Amino acid sequence: MRAIGSSADNTLAESFNATFKRETLQGRKSWPDEREARLDASRRLHRYNTRHRHSRLGQRSPIAFENALHRTPTALAQAA
Repeated sequence: MRAIGSSADNTLAESFNATFKRETLQGRKSWPDEREARLDASRRLHRYNTRHRHSRLGQRSPIAFENALHRTPTALAQAA
């Protein structure tokens, strides 16, 4: 997110926010209290990071994508 007021610069954040709002608020009018609202948001965020598959990540969750990156060897072969 670079420029203030430019949605083109923060499309990833806008996309996440839209998905989060849609999945969290769908069919929901209210929560009994603030604690329940926070717990629900926390559960949704956990699901988004661990189970929600993303087309840009090869239909993997963000956690699975990150884990695959860390398993990939990054050391360069030593020059002769």
